[in-house]
Amino acid sequence: FRYTRLDIMLANAGGKLLVGSGLHYSVTLMGVVALTMVINLLMSSMSAKWTALAPILVPMMMMAGISPELTQAAYRVGDSCTNVVTPLNSYVVIILVAMQRWKKDAGIGNLIAMMLPYSITFAIAWSALLLAWCVGGWELGPGAPLWYSPAASE
Repeated sequence: FRYTRLDIMLANAGGKLLVGSGLHYSVTLMGVVALTMVINLLMSSMSAKWTALAPILVPMMMMAGISPELTQAAYRVGDSCTNVVTPLNSYVVIILVAMQRWKKDAGIGNLIAMMLPYSITFAIAWSALLLAWCVGGWELGPGAPLWYSPAASE
């Protein structure tokens, strides 16, 4: 990103698209959750994923009036609920060994099939909790508002 500045271009174009679309913040946040869930299936490292997504997502969401803290909260919801069904998860071998203790012929397909309902349930529940938190208007921490206003930061 440092050489190509692709992150700045994508953030600016995406932010303008979001602002122009007039989408409700709930749709935008659920988009971040869904994007993170899909990327999590291809890249299991949370820190590497955030390092790749943050330079694009954070400024884009700030242009749409969503604070960086709320963007990261949506990212964490999407990342956490799909960890157990991610084939590239570094702990999948350990989970499979523990699973094979009770079912000798268990494989990764069995693991994903067994855990997918939990993953979907967590995604729905945690997304609902995130949206309820936004509706409640509660800050995410001391000095961590939900919404971003460029005038307030200057």
